[in-house]
Amino acid sequence: MSHDILKMPLEDVVGDRFGRYSKYIIQERALPDVRDGLKPVQRRILYAMHTEKNTHDKGYRKSAKTVGLVIGNYHPHGDSSVYDAMVRLSQPWKMNMPLVDMQGNNGSIDDDPAAAMRYTEARLSKLSSKLLENIGEEVVPFVLNFDDTTQEPVVLPARYPNLLVNGATGIAAGYATNIPPFNLGEILDATTYLLQNDEASIEELMTFIKGPDFPTGGIVQGEQGIKDILNTGRGRVVVRAKTEIIRKKTLAQIVVTELPYEVIKSNVVRKIDELRYAKASEGLGDVMDVRDESDRNGLRIVIDCRPDSDVESILNLFFKHTELQVYYNANMVSIINKRPQLTGVIPMLKAYIEFRKEVVLNRSRYRYEQKEKRLHIIEGLIKATSILDEIIRIIRASKNRADSRDNIMNEFGFSHAQASAIVDLQLYRLSSTDVVALRDEFAKLANELEELNLIINNDSMLSLLVRRELLEIKDEFSIERKTRIEAKVSELEIDHMSLISNEDVMITVSHLGYIKKVSMRSYNSSQTDVISLSDSDYPIVSAQVQTLDQLVFITSKGRYGYILVHELEESKWRDIGPHMNKYMRMDSDERIVSAFTVKDFNTNMFVVTVSSNGMIKKSGVPDLEVKRSGKLYDIMKLDKGADLVGAYISNEDDHLLMVSNDGQIMRLDLTEINPIGLKGKGVIGMKLRKGDAVKSAAILHDESEAVVRTHRCYFKRIKAADIPVMNRATLGVLVARKVKTNPHYVTDIVVGNIYDTITIYHEKVDFIEIKSVPIMDFDASYSQVTKLENLEIVRKCIDVPLVEHHTTHARHVDEPLKLDL
Repeated sequence: MSHDILKMPLEDVVGDRFGRYSKYIIQERALPDVRDGLKPVQRRILYAMHTEKNTHDKGYRKSAKTVGLVIGNYHPHGDSSVYDAMVRLSQPWKMNMPLVDMQGNNGSIDDDPAAAMRYTEARLSKLSSKLLENIGEEVVPFVLNFDDTTQEPVVLPARYPNLLVNGATGIAAGYATNIPPFNLGEILDATTYLLQNDEASIEELMTFIKGPDFPTGGIVQGEQGIKDILNTGRGRVVVRAKTEIIRKKTLAQIVVTELPYEVIKSNVVRKIDELRYAKASEGLGDVMDVRDESDRNGLRIVIDCRPDSDVESILNLFFKHTELQVYYNANMVSIINKRPQLTGVIPMLKAYIEFRKEVVLNRSRYRYEQKEKRLHIIEGLIKATSILDEIIRIIRASKNRADSRDNIMNEFGFSHAQASAIVDLQLYRLSSTDVVALRDEFAKLANELEELNLIINNDSMLSLLVRRELLEIKDEFSIERKTRIEAKVSELEIDHMSLISNEDVMITVSHLGYIKKVSMRSYNSSQTDVISLSDSDYPIVSAQVQTLDQLVFITSKGRYGYILVHELEESKWRDIGPHMNKYMRMDSDERIVSAFTVKDFNTNMFVVTVSSNGMIKKSGVPDLEVKRSGKLYDIMKLDKGADLVGAYISNEDDHLLMVSNDGQIMRLDLTEINPIGLKGKGVIGMKLRKGDAVKSAAILHDESEAVVRTHRCYFKRIKAADIPVMNRATLGVLVARKVKTNPHYVTDIVVGNIYDTITIYHEKVDFIEIKSVPIMDFDASYSQVTKLENLEIVRKCIDVPLVEHHTTHARHVDEPLKLDL
C-alpha cells in the first residue's frame, strides 16, 4: 500500500492555516456586520429566541434553554461564551438599546458577574423584534448550520442601523474594532437625510448626529475628535464623568452621577480612596471620605471635602489620576461586502441603506408573489360560484380528491391551484356573504399588487417606503440623548499650591546628592546638631523651609533642577534620606554645590554662577522656570576640565567676591555684568595663573566682614570696605602673604556682619563667631581659630523673594546658617 507524501515549506503550511483561521475569526467571530450590526454569536442568539417564539410579548424563559438551543443548532462553542454574549445584549450600561430583556441578576456596572444561566430568564426585547421583522419572507439569505440539519440567516433584516446605535468592540486577527454607540433618533434622522441626499457631506450629517451617545451618559469633549470619528472612522475624544459640587456649612461635596462608558464604578471608588491617602501631601488630604451611594434610582458617588478646600482643583486632580476622565479611541471597522473595512459614518449608512432597500425589495417581491397566487385562487373561487351545481355534480361523480380536482380542471379549464382550492372549499363558504367577501378581497389584492408593483419597479417609491419605516422606528423607540457634547476639551487646571497645607519642615541637601525632608516634630525631638550623612559627605544646606517652596539646586557640572518641597519623601532626622536620583537623573560624578528656595520664579533677583576657571555668568531667576520639574537643565556651559564652584542669588547692584586656591581675591560690581540666557557660557571674571583655580565666591550686599578659610582650617577676617572693586579679567589681589614652606590654600570665603556666626560641620553642627576671627591686613597670614583640621561650612538655603518684595535684602547662599540648638 503506497502513500503520497506532499512536501511543503513550513512557512507555506503555517501561512495557509493561519490565513484560514484569520478569515474565520474576522468574518465569523469578532467583527460585526455593517448591515445588522451583529457578530455571528449575537445573531444566532436572537434568531434562536425568535424561532422559539421567545419574544417580548410572551413570558420569560430560562436562559439555559436558549443557550442550549444556540449551541445545539447554530453555535457549537462553549456555553459560557454564548451566555456572556447574551448577558451583554441585556445590560443597559453596555448597550444603548438592549436587545435582550433579562430577568434576574445580569451583572452590574461594578463588573459583578451575572448569575448562572440556570437562575436567569430572558426574552427578546421589543426593539430586537424589529431586527428580525419579516425574516420569514425570504428577505435575507439562509445557509445550512454547522451540521446541515437546519438553516440559519446570514444576516438579519434590521429595520434600523443597529451597528451605530449600539456600537461594537472586538479583536480579530490583524484587525480590531471599537465603534461608539450613537443616539437612535439622531442616527435615524441622518439615515433618512442621506437616503434623500446621496451626496450629503459629513458637516450636513453632523447637524443630526451630535456625537457618541453612551448608555452611561457622561460628557464627551472635542469637536474635532467627533468630526474625525464621523468622517474617517478613527478619532479620539475625551469622556468625563458628570459631576456636581455641593457646598454646605460643614463640608463641600463632589457628587458623581454619571461615569464614562465602560468604566467600572467600583474601581473608580477604590482608586479615589487610594489617591486620597497616597497623595495627601499634594492636597488630597482635604478629602475626608468617599462613598458609593448608588441604588436602584441611579449612580451616585459622593466625595466629602473640607469646607475651605479648593474643590475644583481636587476634582481636576481626580479627573487626571482616575477614570473619571478617559480617552475614547474610536476605530470603526466592520464587515462590508464580506471584507473588514475602516470607514466613517457615511459609508456605513450607505451600506445599510443599500441593504435595507434590498430587504424591502425582496419582501415586496415575496408578497407580490404570494398575493398574486391568492388572487389567482380567488378568481377561480368566484368563477366556481357561478357554476356551482356543475362542479358539485362532477365532484360527486369522482372517485377521490385527486380525481375531483383533475375532472374540474379538464371540464372547466381551472388551474391546478384553483381546482385544489375549489375541492377544499367548505360548504359554508358558498353563502352569499362569503361571495361578496371574495370579491372585496379580490379588489383589495388587486390594489395591493399595484402598490407592490410600483415599489418593485420604482426606486423612488422604494426609498420612500424605507424612509417611512425608519421614521416609524424613531417615533416608537427614540429616547433622549444621555451624553452631553462639549466642543472644547477642558483644561485640567490644578492649582497644586492651593491644595497643599503650608507648613514648616527641615530639609538637608548634601554634597553627594542626598536630600531629606523632616517634619518639625521629628526635628525638635532629635539631637539637632547631628546630621546623619554617609562617610566623606557633608551638608551643602540645612534649613527650615515651607512645603509650598520649590527647592532649586545647582550641580558641579553646570546643571540645575528643582523639586517641590511637598513632593520630597518624608524622612526622620536620623535618616540619611533618599538620593537625588530618586527624583531626577544625576551623573555618578556629579555633586551638589548650591541650593536655594523660591515661592515662584516671579522675581527681579539674579543667579550668579562661578566656574573654577574664573568664568562668571548672571542670569535672571525667572529664566530657571521650566514646565517639567523632574529633569536637570543647563545653567552654565563649562569649559573642558572646569567645574561649577557655586551659584549665588543677588540683587542687580550687589558685588561678587571670588577667591582662588592660591589666595587671589577679586571684587566685581555686578552692574557691570550683563545678564544672559541659560545656554550661554558667561564672561571671564577672574584671570588665573597657570595651575590656579577659583575655589569659592560670595555675594556682598551690605555686609561689613569677609572671612577666608584655608585647607588647614585657618581663618582670616578682612574688612569688606578694604577689598577694592576691580575690572573683569584681572588677577585681583593677594588675600594674605604667601609662605613658601607649608603654604596655605584658600577653600572658602563667607561674608557677614560682626555679630554673625559661621556654621561649620565636622561630624556635628557647630559655630564660629565672626568677631572671634582676627582681623588682619592683606600682608598678614592666617590664624588658627579652631583646632579642627577638617570641617565644612554649611550655607544658608535662602528663600528668594517675589517680585513685589525685591527691594528687601535677601539672605544669600554664602551666609552662615544659624540653627537654634
